[in-house]
Amino acid sequence: MNEFLTDVETLRKQARTEIEKGPVTAAYRADVARVIGVLNIALATEIVCTLRYRQHHFAAKGIDAETVAAEFLVHANEEQGHADQLAARISQLGGVPDMDPETLTERSHAEYQTSSDLREMITDNLVAERIAIASYTEIVNWIGDDDPTTRRLFEDILAVEEEHADDMLNFLEQFA
Repeated sequence: MNEFLTDVETLRKQARTEIEKGPVTAAYRADVARVIGVLNIALATEIVCTLRYRQHHFAAKGIDAETVAAEFLVHANEEQGHADQLAARISQLGGVPDMDPETLTERSHAEYQTSSDLREMITDNLVAERIAIASYTEIVNWIGDDDPTTRRLFEDILAVEEEHADDMLNFLEQFA
């Protein structure tokens, strides 16, 4: 009937073996330790982006700052949501989310930049979004079908990062 599926008795038996691994079953094909490492790098990236956007939100000044600062706060909150999702997935896979502030910027793909110039803030955020887009695209391709849940998580985050980049580009074009 369903030749591609493992028979029910085998599935039940497999589910009882290595029960301490939770959601990581014999069907999971990725290297769990490597996936957790990649997730922790992305977690650091999202935390740094949260902090940069939040700092820019409070530091933005000038005639055009109100709208841009409000968008920075929206992005900061979305980046924090991504960080929370990544931390939850790390825990789900049996890892420990690494939020050590002493090594955060070293592990992050994005940089933490401060500025008093609104255009520079927008540019810094656009660069960071482009870095996230490039790295998350690579991660999605690397994971492939070996861990569909983590791949979907990165795909969902990637879609939001692309929206953020578009928002920042639109602001830059307004100030050109």
